[in-house]
Amino acid sequence: MCSAYAYETQLIMELHLTKPIVFFDIESTGLSVATDRIVEISVLKIFPDGTSECKTKRINPGIPIPAESTAIHGIKDEDVKDCPLFKQYAKSLANYLEGCDIAGYNSTKFDIPLLAEEFERCGVDFDFFKRNIIDVQNIFHKMEQRTLSAAYKFYCGKELENAHAAEADTVATYEILKAQLEKYPTLENDIAKLAEFSSKSKNLDFEGRIVLNSAGKAIFNFGKHKGKLVTEVFAAEPSYYDWMQKGEFTLNTKRVLTDIKLHPEKY
Repeated sequence: MCSAYAYETQLIMELHLTKPIVFFDIESTGLSVATDRIVEISVLKIFPDGTSECKTKRINPGIPIPAESTAIHGIKDEDVKDCPLFKQYAKSLANYLEGCDIAGYNSTKFDIPLLAEEFERCGVDFDFFKRNIIDVQNIFHKMEQRTLSAAYKFYCGKELENAHAAEADTVATYEILKAQLEKYPTLENDIAKLAEFSSKSKNLDFEGRIVLNSAGKAIFNFGKHKGKLVTEVFAAEPSYYDWMQKGEFTLNTKRVLTDIKLHPEKY
């Protein structure tokens, strides 16, 4: 059980679960999914019977932690120098997440892409798209428009102590989702529907560089070709594929692009 359960409030609403759901939060060396690394991860698993368990682990990122990142989460190089590398933890973490739905705060924009990239580097096959993903921040922004600390204050009526500590943020996110269900009768207590409501777009890659348009076709979601069909861009400008493969894009994005290039009929 997380020590952060001191944060738990007495809430009437509980999640209706048909399978376990995992809430998680990551602290990292920075904000680049392609080049930064995880330094701490906290995972809170909620089971359909209402029981829960929480695991928090620090990771040696293998690269220096910048001072500006330490200023946010308080983790220094010396704090993680004897901790395991992610590759030593990756398989057991993937096994722990298997069969679970996923939830987090700002997770679809950062935490999931970064975790997916770490899995990619280790050769661990874990497909986030095969499970329901709930981004509590997106629900918050659609309903109220604010930050995790503000959301905790707004929904749970308390100040979030130890903000930017992975465990505190993880437990707060779980509490906020339950409070959101309590506050908004229009939110259905169904994991698949919450996942759909909290999504912003239909991403093909975790960073959202490639998304599906209203016709279900793959389009670029950034840069000079934003809004254009990927297949048409590759046909007209083959060098764009090579440029992206050599650029600082995530391994996941590059793999999706390769699949589109090799199997254009699917996209």
